[in-house]
Amino acid sequence: MSEETALRRPHRPDVQVSRVQYSPGRDDRSNGSLNGEWVQITNNTRRAISLDGWTLSDRDHHTYCFHHYRLGGRATVRVHTGIGRDVRTDLYQDRRAYVWNNDTDTATLRTQRGRTVDSISWGPTPSPLAVMARTDCR
Repeated sequence: MSEETALRRPHRPDVQVSRVQYSPGRDDRSNGSLNGEWVQITNNTRRAISLDGWTLSDRDHHTYCFHHYRLGGRATVRVHTGIGRDVRTDLYQDRRAYVWNNDTDTATLRTQRGRTVDSISWGPTPSPLAVMARTDCR
């Protein structure tokens, strides 16, 4: 596993956090550098799944809310940190600062009801309380 990317473990839920690019490479704080930081979500089923109201969060409670997004069967979407125009394969958090810590962090995907669908961690193992996050997606 590279130092900049966290990859999935063998278990495959229907929808999973399949990869995290937490280090954008050249860090110049530009929008391009921010968008070099992303989380990849994969639908492992044949059917499309609505992610409307789902959240993606880190250990520091930075939360991205999916709005009116449907992930196609066997499809993948990358959620970038910076600013951009949302398309089927790439969504943007529209942030002006990095979210994912390079040394240790956890990316957690939750349903609109707050049920954890999947998560992936890198670095030293965090305590269970550290990964709890708000799921309010208003």
